[in-house]
Amino acid sequence: MSDIRKELKYLPSHEWARVEEDGTVTVGISDHAQDSLGDVVYVETPEVGSNVAAGEEAGVVESVKAASDIYSPVTGEVIAVNEALEDSPEQVNESPYDDGWFFKVKPTDLSELDDALDADGYQNAIEAED
Repeated sequence: MSDIRKELKYLPSHEWARVEEDGTVTVGISDHAQDSLGDVVYVETPEVGSNVAAGEEAGVVESVKAASDIYSPVTGEVIAVNEALEDSPEQVNESPYDDGWFFKVKPTDLSELDDALDADGYQNAIEAED
């Protein structure tokens, strides 16, 4: 069973969003997504200073099985990327919610997360896929 954390919001496309104390949003992929992908071998993140839009492609994650687009859950400016993934993309598999995060956004409108799934909603979405 996948680790689905209650404090996070989820997109149906398997990204998670964590609102930090300073109002920024950290983005990664769920435990279910990394497990489905298999061994992650490459992560492409957006550039710091670039703008991303909610629901739009912001990066790519590649595994031994497939390549998948990464979508931003919010609109805003990218203020940080997880540079450790460049040399250690396996961190996405080992720690998808902690060391394996992808990028951080300074959102223009946090209410965009209102439509994201909570943990129970995400669990239901995963079960509906199976």
